[in-house]
Amino acid sequence: MRISAHRMALAAFSALAATTLFSAPAGATVFNQGISVHHDAYVAADGTVTLSGSYHCEQASPTGAMQIRATVVQEDGHRLSVGAEQPVCDGTERRWVATAPGRWVNVRPGHAVVTAELQEVRLSGLMPKSVATVARDTKDVEVRRH
Repeated sequence: MRISAHRMALAAFSALAATTLFSAPAGATVFNQGISVHHDAYVAADGTVTLSGSYHCEQASPTGAMQIRATVVQEDGHRLSVGAEQPVCDGTERRWVATAPGRWVNVRPGHAVVTAELQEVRLSGLMPKSVATVARDTKDVEVRRH
């Protein structure tokens, strides 16, 4: 499977953004951007975690791309950040789903806090220049066995 340089640059910058994030205040939106977290999350028998919600966004700037990042934190301190599928930014409300394979994941059934962020990655050529969180939602959720 061939991965485009643009997508590879976004993936690399997403990992960097997990540690260094330039973000707007919680609940902030820019233009017509929004994101929400569903009240339930799921963990499969093999440990695969599925988070979901909905979003709507307008087209990213010509020098940028949009991405969704979801983070789940449990009371025992376990934390997992995962990217969702590439958002379609046409103003329509859509569902997002983020799945993390269970091989290295340590999320268990029970209470958790999930934060979803709609982010705009601004590019300089093929290299990421900055990440701005344009919408954020945080909810207490119940992680259920799936």
